[in-house]
Amino acid sequence: MKKEKYSFKSESKELLNLMIHSLYSNKEIFIRELISNASDAIEKDRFINVSQNNSNDLKKNYEIKINLDEKENKIKIKDNGIGMDKNEIIKNLGTIAKSGTKSFIKSIKNNKNNNLIGKFGVGFYSSFIVSKKVYVKTKSVKNKDKNTGIIWKSKGNGEYTVEKIKKKNTGTEIILFLKNSEKYFTNYYNIERIIKKYSDHINIPIKIKRYNEKNKKNVWKQINSAKSIWTIDKKNIDKYEYISFYKYITNDTNNPITWIHSKVEGNQEYISLLYIPSKAPWDIWNREQNKGLKLYINKVYIMDNVEQFLPNYLRFVKGIVDSKDLPLNISREILQENKNINIIKKTITKKILNVLKNINTYKYEIFWKEFGAIIKEGIAEDIENKENIAKLLLFSSLKTKNKNTYISLKKYIKNIKSDQKKIYFITADNYKTAKNSPHLEMFKKKDIDVLILHERIDEWMMNYLTEFKGIQFQSVNKFDESLNKIINSKDKKNKESNTKLKDLIKKIEKILFNKIKKVRITYRFSETPAALTTDSNEMSTQMAKLFSAAGQKVPKIKYIFEINPDHKLIKKISKIKNKKDIKTWIKMLFDQALLNEKGSLQEPNKFIKRVNSLLIKQTSKKNSL
Repeated sequence: MKKEKYSFKSESKELLNLMIHSLYSNKEIFIRELISNASDAIEKDRFINVSQNNSNDLKKNYEIKINLDEKENKIKIKDNGIGMDKNEIIKNLGTIAKSGTKSFIKSIKNNKNNNLIGKFGVGFYSSFIVSKKVYVKTKSVKNKDKNTGIIWKSKGNGEYTVEKIKKKNTGTEIILFLKNSEKYFTNYYNIERIIKKYSDHINIPIKIKRYNEKNKKNVWKQINSAKSIWTIDKKNIDKYEYISFYKYITNDTNNPITWIHSKVEGNQEYISLLYIPSKAPWDIWNREQNKGLKLYINKVYIMDNVEQFLPNYLRFVKGIVDSKDLPLNISREILQENKNINIIKKTITKKILNVLKNINTYKYEIFWKEFGAIIKEGIAEDIENKENIAKLLLFSSLKTKNKNTYISLKKYIKNIKSDQKKIYFITADNYKTAKNSPHLEMFKKKDIDVLILHERIDEWMMNYLTEFKGIQFQSVNKFDESLNKIINSKDKKNKESNTKLKDLIKKIEKILFNKIKKVRITYRFSETPAALTTDSNEMSTQMAKLFSAAGQKVPKIKYIFEINPDHKLIKKISKIKNKKDIKTWIKMLFDQALLNEKGSLQEPNKFIKRVNSLLIKQTSKKNSL
């Protein structure tokens, strides 16, 4: 095969340029990334040999070798893993970042932070931060030609070449021609420190070639411990080792909040090492994101991103499961139907929920800010653990300082009023809208706490969270008799005052007949003349918004129009005799209430015209006086 020249795609060119010129704060991570890639290649080869029972290859001594050349200012990193053929090398090295490239470019431009590297599948290209050119010599295990392989060459300038070379052994060798300013990375002790820092727990020997003064010859010295950390008794693992392993398997630069290391024996035997991150990944809401745990069988790596071990609402959990009972040739399809997997999933889920329940308040609030909205999904998804999930929920409320201070359901019930029969909550588009809702006026006056739900998922969640510890939830956006019962008899007006509004109620019902279900007098407001509620069995405003945002048809909501007989505006309107004027006032009042309830109007221009006409009339009256 003659030398063939290729160009990176335009997006990849931009990304490569940004990486070379912008990611400079922690150059040493290229060692971590290249060793991680070599480890993956070896794990894949080992899995093939074990699953296919290739007797000769089962004896293969897997290792990663690093050769430092101070004179030539070069680094060679070699593995005896699965290797690549021509199509694979073009696919894997010709396209930077298989997904999320635009997001990654944006992240680099905004942050200039190389902590984002491994999260977008662009680890190999970190080598160009320190190198003026890079060669990749590789031979695939599928290659039947005993003496040929492929070499890939690039100077990181947007182009690369591919051609055949003589290569006897399978695997990959990466040769970095370092920039003159990067001689630091040809020093043995510097590379040893970096490997100890980032790659000590890789379950494959990592060796560096160095000159032995005593023997006067080069020797290969193993740098890493090469232990499967999860197989070690947890009494013999310190927290720094746990954290180091977490960073290795996740490429996360932040420490985890906590971890769970457990060994299960009996009918099923497996080890799990699970981590709760402290920071949500950028694509946590992307349904196609890589999620799930790493699967090993008897310490043999099988596959990444096994979703079957975790319910979807725990997709942020990272870690590994090492089973003794699963077959080595297991596929994702078999995993989906395997009964043992379901048992492991149930056990792991309970362990995670229990750990979350018991971590300290400070750590839990960090967790909640990052993953609280995701945990809420579990209320609908996991009926079996619904009660335990409900115990984990945190809410802002009328009595908390702001949207970032929380109360649990347990604490809410502890502080409940003696005559309060329900747990009250309000849903809205955002915290400020909810906190200033007219529906809360009576609760503020009576010093009754109300949970403030201001995330998109909240309305959907509350359809499934109907009670806690035997106490029912009640939306203050919906009409319920218990809301009226909270009002003391002193606050209720006699029937005579209500009869005065009968004519006004009839007029409202006539004018708004096609927009409302009924008109009702209420004493729940102190500052608001009128507001809209829905019946307890009807769709709420927030739910209608969710359906509409999802592109689904929404049935027309006919609201209950509640008026406050004590408000000056209602008293004034009740005395107006002019039909045209009262129609304008009533429509303006309805639009005002609708704006409060929905946050928007279909025809805001008409509302503005009504307000302006009323203002003009009022000011003209004053001027005539």
